Amino acid sequence: MTAEEAIYRACIMRFRPILMTTMAAMLGGVPMMLGTGAGSEIRQPLGYAIVGGLAVSQLLTLYTTPVVYIYLDRLQTWLFGKQKPAVEDSAKLTPAE
Repeated sequence: MTAEEAIYRACIMRFRPILMTTMAAMLGGVPMMLGTGAGSEIRQPLGYAIVGGLAVSQLLTLYTTPVVYIYLDRLQTWLFGKQKPAVEDSAKLTPAE
């Protein structure tokens, strides 16, 4: 399988768990961000930083990581020549014990 195909399959498989983890952490910061009452003026900037930082980092991670992997694969191909052939038959793979 090519690097692009492998990255696409990995993105499809890992998108939901990554998104769920980030959303859980981000939604944990929402009460701090929207809270009112005594001392809220101290906690609100921290809530904004948590929620905003997680949102921006999630977008950057989802868009830049696949691109970086593709460029690293191209760099490896350029440096070392043709890639190794992929293992076609699953019988050739032995499980680790």
